[in-house]
Amino acid sequence: MGKAQKTILLLGGARHQVPAIKAARGLGLRTVLCDYLPDNPGQFEADVFYQLSTTDREAMLRVARDEGVDGVLAFGTDVALPSAGYVSEQLGLASNTLESIEILSDKHLFRAALERLGLPCPGFVSLQGQMPFDEAKQLVDGLRYPIIVKPTDSSGSKGVTVLQTPDSEALRTALAHAAEYNRNGMLVAEEFIHRTEPLIVGGDICVQHGEIVFWGLMQAIRDEAVGGLVPVGEAYPAQLDAALMGRIRADLQRLVSGLGLRFGEMNVEVLVGPDDTPYIIELAGRAGGNMIPTQLSDASGIDLVEANVRMAMGDNSLDLHFDGADAAYATFMLHSAVEGSLVGVTYDEAVRKHLYREELFVAPGDHVEALVNSSQNVGIAFLRFDDPNEMWEMLPQINDLVQVHVS
Repeated sequence: MGKAQKTILLLGGARHQVPAIKAARGLGLRTVLCDYLPDNPGQFEADVFYQLSTTDREAMLRVARDEGVDGVLAFGTDVALPSAGYVSEQLGLASNTLESIEILSDKHLFRAALERLGLPCPGFVSLQGQMPFDEAKQLVDGLRYPIIVKPTDSSGSKGVTVLQTPDSEALRTALAHAAEYNRNGMLVAEEFIHRTEPLIVGGDICVQHGEIVFWGLMQAIRDEAVGGLVPVGEAYPAQLDAALMGRIRADLQRLVSGLGLRFGEMNVEVLVGPDDTPYIIELAGRAGGNMIPTQLSDASGIDLVEANVRMAMGDNSLDLHFDGADAAYATFMLHSAVEGSLVGVTYDEAVRKHLYREELFVAPGDHVEALVNSSQNVGIAFLRFDDPNEMWEMLPQINDLVQVHVS
């Protein structure tokens, strides 16, 4: 007799991963959660909790075997993706290949894959974290400045530095900063792409049977007051002409096909450079952070969180085809440019009338850090507009219209 209830292993119980745990339980699945943090909120939603590092592949495999899991999901996290792929491959569960997952999870492997597939790619060099500085500098000297130095296996702009001109001490500092957020011992330096589109193209896509069927391409809002590197919001739909959008879509499908990706929600980051050349900076093998699946679910009417759970369980029956919506949706990451204690958040009336959901991660009186990477967001505001033109008229001023007050 077969098991009466199927079990899913969820890797990560942070606040943005809780919706996946709830969705799994809503589908009648038994939920087993692993997270190395003792205070993660997901443990209070899961049926079983193990305080273990999700980057420990063998530990995750032991838990999966002991619990008899039928599927593995690393929702909204890069660090646990290789473990999810490894466990699934070992147990014959639904997954993209471990090789493709590792390419998507590692920036220097990803850049090499872009070159191999003939897709636009900035000049780059891979750097071993422990290599002598003089050797690293010699490699970097072959690039055209400005350059970006970053870890190869991190996300959310963690450990990223832009260097405008050659400077040995600045390079040394940038390499050390990237190494702080690095786990695999590899860093990457790449040439800075001068954007012709003012906003970065982001958002999520969904793949079924090797084809991209859900097009949730958006544009990332930045705040120059905090350096302009960290996304502080996403706007759907993207404000791009049809020809450029078609080229981006063709390149993304070419990449998906070239890597043999079969299914899943994937996070996208594309820069548009000179001659309207799209550069795929990232295709992450997981749903986007900052509650992008929730935003796109609102826009499309398709529950993407539930879809992630179903696909992890080998169920691809849900129709995920989506190519546009009449209304426009935006998120704004509530953040502060200075450190202090949270007093509150205020919205100009021009924003408030479009606000339909607010998610706060900290309470008044809690400590707030100045925004350096996405982990320092105070919360998220969800906005809905009747048409894209109305949205794009307001968004350029949103950093002034929404204020996070700290003392």
